[in-house]
Amino acid sequence: MPAFDASAYGRGIADIYDATVRGLPTDQAVDLLHELADGGPVLEFGIGTGRLALPLAARGLEVAGIDGSAEMVEVLRGKPGGDRVPVTIGDFSTATADGSYALVVLAANTVYALPSQDAQVACFRNAAAHLRPGGRFVIEAWVPDPAAFRDGSALRLLLMTEDAVVAEAAVLSPAGQHMHTTRIRLTAEGVRLLPANHRYAWPAELDLMARLASMEREHRWSDWARTPFGDDSRAHVSVYRRSA
Repeated sequence: MPAFDASAYGRGIADIYDATVRGLPTDQAVDLLHELADGGPVLEFGIGTGRLALPLAARGLEVAGIDGSAEMVEVLRGKPGGDRVPVTIGDFSTATADGSYALVVLAANTVYALPSQDAQVACFRNAAAHLRPGGRFVIEAWVPDPAAFRDGSALRLLLMTEDAVVAEAAVLSPAGQHMHTTRIRLTAEGVRLLPANHRYAWPAELDLMARLASMEREHRWSDWARTPFGDDSRAHVSVYRRSA
């Protein structure tokens, strides 16, 4: 594995990031997060361009963020209300923000951007350190599926519209629970290659990380619509609560 650079992903994708996340259930996510915050302040790890943070702020919540990419935050700053959201630039597994929060959010599989189990454990501890007693940490992530790979590799079509075709090539390293991917985005403007590394973790492994940080799982659903989590679930939204 190359040395971890918290800014690398955002530096390579910031200018088109919003186009790549169109179609995600943003409204459902914002509805649920607003409810879980219960009127309290929200801190988003990996705040990016503000897909979740800005709608939450528009609903009257106090919102702050931590992100490794100055380029992503620059896009956030250019949006209405983006200049009013305080953001710390840094690795969200260790960087800190002022204040204490009712809710810390880590969405869109971003926990897997951290390069090791140790870094993910540190992230849970950092989330707990930012939470008020009884506060919640919410993670959205896909469920690992090694069976989707043949001889350790996979190629899949992610999107096909009149304007864009997006495919993903992936190589699995199961001994370290790493997946190396490159997304290939084809549009009228040309071809973009978007590489990313993932250190994936099983839901039960994340539960143990929460317990090490003095948090207990409160909910787990398959999606932001609160579909029950089960054997066939390919993703999860997990809610952990800090001890009161």
